[in-house]
Amino acid sequence: MSLRGKFILYLLFLHSAFAAFAVYFLWEHRAWLLALEAFFALSFALSYKLFQALLKPIELVNSAVETLKHRDFSSKFLPIKQPELDRLIDVYNRMVDELREERIRLHEQNFFLAKVLTASPSGIITFDFEERIAMINPSAAKLLQVEASDVIGMRLTDLHSPFAEALLRLQVNEAQVLPLQGSRRVKCQKSLFMDQGFSRSFILMEELTEELRRSEKSAYEKLIRMMSHEVNNSVGAVNSLLHSFLNYKGQLREEDRADFTHALQVAIARSGRLNAFMSSFAEVVRLPRPNLQPCDAQKLLEEIALLFQAESKQKNIVWKWEVQTPLAPIAMDRSQMEQALLNICKNAIEAIGENGAITLRLGKKQERSFLVVEDTGAGISPEAHAQVFTPFFTTKANGQGIGLTLVQEILKQHQFEFSLESLPGGPTQFGIYF
Repeated sequence: MSLRGKFILYLLFLHSAFAAFAVYFLWEHRAWLLALEAFFALSFALSYKLFQALLKPIELVNSAVETLKHRDFSSKFLPIKQPELDRLIDVYNRMVDELREERIRLHEQNFFLAKVLTASPSGIITFDFEERIAMINPSAAKLLQVEASDVIGMRLTDLHSPFAEALLRLQVNEAQVLPLQGSRRVKCQKSLFMDQGFSRSFILMEELTEELRRSEKSAYEKLIRMMSHEVNNSVGAVNSLLHSFLNYKGQLREEDRADFTHALQVAIARSGRLNAFMSSFAEVVRLPRPNLQPCDAQKLLEEIALLFQAESKQKNIVWKWEVQTPLAPIAMDRSQMEQALLNICKNAIEAIGENGAITLRLGKKQERSFLVVEDTGAGISPEAHAQVFTPFFTTKANGQGIGLTLVQEILKQHQFEFSLESLPGGPTQFGIYF
């Protein structure tokens, strides 16, 4: 039973009891009895009216609670000319005004933040208290090659990608530059923020590929130009002297002439090889802009495979073709792309060594033509994979570390995307997406 009902019952019981006593004692005095009964009725009415006035604050509080319960911050109460209640109404009205303004401010901030996150070129992933993905913006989804709506509620381990596993190994407040695809590099940092008094983690990702490539290219171009200048000057002068010395061979004794001539010829040949060695580096610096013409990519690959036919036969390397969809002619600089594909196929042969297979795969994926060169070599270690496109880095005993740098420059100038996927002991795939 409500408080109102209980109080009314109490008033009825109290006034009925007094009325019964009055009837018992004043039955003989009817005038006094009627006057007393009228007094009791008036007392009951006044008591009920006062009780109604006392219930006003409670009713006001109940109405306010219901309004706040439904998050309705637009409803306000009008003053009722009672000082106590009007003060309460004034406090409530000011409170809901502040709550409404705060809600509007938060909604505007959240809307602005959502717009910023969506438009941000940096990838952002936030996690819930159980380290499940709570939010992922389009840039992060693109880096992870997933649909944002598909991974909400998943853990990074559920994505089954090397890049996601590398993100999982990040420590709080730790920043690392992680390899993505091909020569792509992403700076990733894991941090914490507070939510409802508890800490949650988020990862900020910023692709540095182009910035690092420009920085590296500027550095190695300066180095190559300086080295080429010094070596060419020295080699030219030394070769001139060596050829001059050859003119004196007739003045030597017969028994010394052959050794003298042979020594000078070895020195001249070594100088020539040094000059050729520097020229291979200078090719990267002097690479001209591609002259784009329609080219049959499959025919180009067939010619390159023919060039390596004799070497492959000696090493027992089989070439396989998987043409999912014949490719239409692609705009490219044929000579530059030939140079790039020669380097890629040569690396594949060297990775296999002997007894293996190279698969040339062509087709279309999401309306984009692609070309993949896959070898059955020993694969690339994670440490080497992170450095393969770094100038002068090589895992070969006699390598120069310039082959993949030249490939990267050619593909970048053609604006072709590329990737190098490999695991230790597994196949290595170099993909080009036109």
